Amino acid sequence: MRFLLASLSLALVAVPAQAEPGLPEEEMVAAALDDHPSVAAARARLEASRAEARGLRKGPHELTFSGSYNRRSIDREGRYDEYDAQLTRALRLPGKARLDRAIGRFGVEAAENAAEDARHQAALLLAGHWFDWLSASAQAQVDRTAVENYEKSLVALRRQAELREAAPLDVDRAAAALGAARIVAAQSAGLAELARARLSAHFPGLPLPDDAPAIPLPSVEPGELDRLRDLVPANSHEIAAADAEAQRMASLADRFEQDRIADPSIGVRLFSERGGAERGAGVLFSIPLGGGHRKALADKAGADAVAAEADARLARFTVHETADADLVEARYRVAAWERSREALDAQVSALVKLRRGNQLGEIDLADLLLGERMVHDAFRSEAGARAEAMRAITKLRIDSHELWLED
Repeated sequence: MRFLLASLSLALVAVPAQAEPGLPEEEMVAAALDDHPSVAAARARLEASRAEARGLRKGPHELTFSGSYNRRSIDREGRYDEYDAQLTRALRLPGKARLDRAIGRFGVEAAENAAEDARHQAALLLAGHWFDWLSASAQAQVDRTAVENYEKSLVALRRQAELREAAPLDVDRAAAALGAARIVAAQSAGLAELARARLSAHFPGLPLPDDAPAIPLPSVEPGELDRLRDLVPANSHEIAAADAEAQRMASLADRFEQDRIADPSIGVRLFSERGGAERGAGVLFSIPLGGGHRKALADKAGADAVAAEADARLARFTVHETADADLVEARYRVAAWERSREALDAQVSALVKLRRGNQLGEIDLADLLLGERMVHDAFRSEAGARAEAMRAITKLRIDSHELWLED
């Protein structure tokens, strides 16, 4: 196992020379997020809301032209060509245009924040699949190294058995340990390939290296986690989108309330009768008389506004819960990794003593193999705990918009 100890100890301190150790380049991440379907859909919805806002500024009313032509026949008088033409347009009553502009403005604000939140969610998805790959690859590397060392140990024992310096039973035990290690290595290699395939499926535009980067050692300055936690609600686009939607629905409720008095229509009319013997022009005026239908629409809009305000409060609860949970998880994941390092150091120290005792003939090979397996398990546990600690720190950084996101 000395080869395992040496190679994996180097892996623990090796950090790629890049701005964000263990993470893909930020330019590649930005491109991958832009290409994600959820982000593209949110951008399209933003363009739709901007077009809707332009329409609301213009108003729902347009000029309406109507006309008719008749050929009338009167007994003992003859036939006459007659026509009628009129041009009308409805006019928004005072206050309605202002509310329409507010509805459009808040709609665009909600869509902008929803688009940013879609990018946020895509970033969390990418980070999750990325650390799935790194964690599985790190454990697969531990298992491959363990197999290599078991193979070398078995070769040495067989040589000793040929020289009658080791019992055949010891060779069988070493071979059994190698077989078990190969099973674990095959499984972990498959899990690493599966994690890579899922990452590539969700983000096909993200270039992946042949080998997963080493997982860096979790390191945060004192108070840094608390600072990031405070930034989560402060920079939350989910809260901003919910607030904007609540304001839009409130403006929409006011608009429906005002629309209980319908907009009047005015226009002009030209006509010619009896072949031009009678001609005239006039002014037209009409207004729908509102009834129960308009009142029902206003009541519905008012209830929708109350629901949107409740949704905005719920969004605040959710984001604050996320911030608190991120902080708690980052703290306990880092603490768990520190304990795993302590356990690994203790297992390595015990293995050194077991190897020395085995060389002196005081420790049975079965006890040595058990110690080597425990060290192997400790390295796997440390790799998994390190990945989970970095995953939690990265999630907190993304939720606080300190990583991959711009405000």
